[in-house]
Amino acid sequence: MTRSGAYALQLDEVRKVYGSGDGAVVALDGVSIGIPKGTFTAVMGPSGSGKSTFLHCAAGLDQPTAGRVVLGGTEIGGLKEAALTQLRRDRIGFVFQAYNLLPALTVQENITLPLRLAGRKADPAWLAEIVQRVGIGDRLTHRPSELSGGQQQRVAIARALVTRPEVVLADEPTGALDTRTGRQVLDLLRAIVEQMGQTVLMVTHDPVAASAAHGVIFLADGKLAGTLMRPTPDQVAERMTHLGEW
Repeated sequence: MTRSGAYALQLDEVRKVYGSGDGAVVALDGVSIGIPKGTFTAVMGPSGSGKSTFLHCAAGLDQPTAGRVVLGGTEIGGLKEAALTQLRRDRIGFVFQAYNLLPALTVQENITLPLRLAGRKADPAWLAEIVQRVGIGDRLTHRPSELSGGQQQRVAIARALVTRPEVVLADEPTGALDTRTGRQVLDLLRAIVEQMGQTVLMVTHDPVAASAAHGVIFLADGKLAGTLMRPTPDQVAERMTHLGEW
């Protein structure tokens, strides 16, 4: 049994209902899961299974209707909006399918933006390490428009790491990339987990992307529908086929 202190993120009986009365939609239905520190975990499920709601509740972007979400030792459900904003900025890194870089800023300015918003200066040694790790050290003065999609996603990953977050939440991070570039980004995410001790939670619909993770969490109809450790693409695809009938 893993101690609660060994989790970067925990969801405890999380339920999320949108709307009310006859129009109510149960997006998450009593989900309990712990994401161990220093792991790369994928979240998969059919369309409408609750993947996005799971990520939004984990990030504090959405408040559960019931249950608890704990980041590190902090239960985020009781936080006021200002404290929640600070927690998301300082303790969670975000990587999206659309890279969400600001076109007027250089690569280095995009990476350090979360620190500037927090009124903090970048640690030069840490900044140098992450730009070297993600492979964009020679692009720091470029604008996003001068980069390929894969390079832009690397910038977004560096930005997610710059605050030394407790967890990086990635939403379809390879969705806009070709197969080869997507593989490089997945290898990079796995490397920052294994070499830097980072924790990454990734929502994806792609069995190949999911197989880059240490483990996969499956959702169906808002419920936890099993896990798979050391996944292969074929195993993930087979499980997803069964979930369609779950």
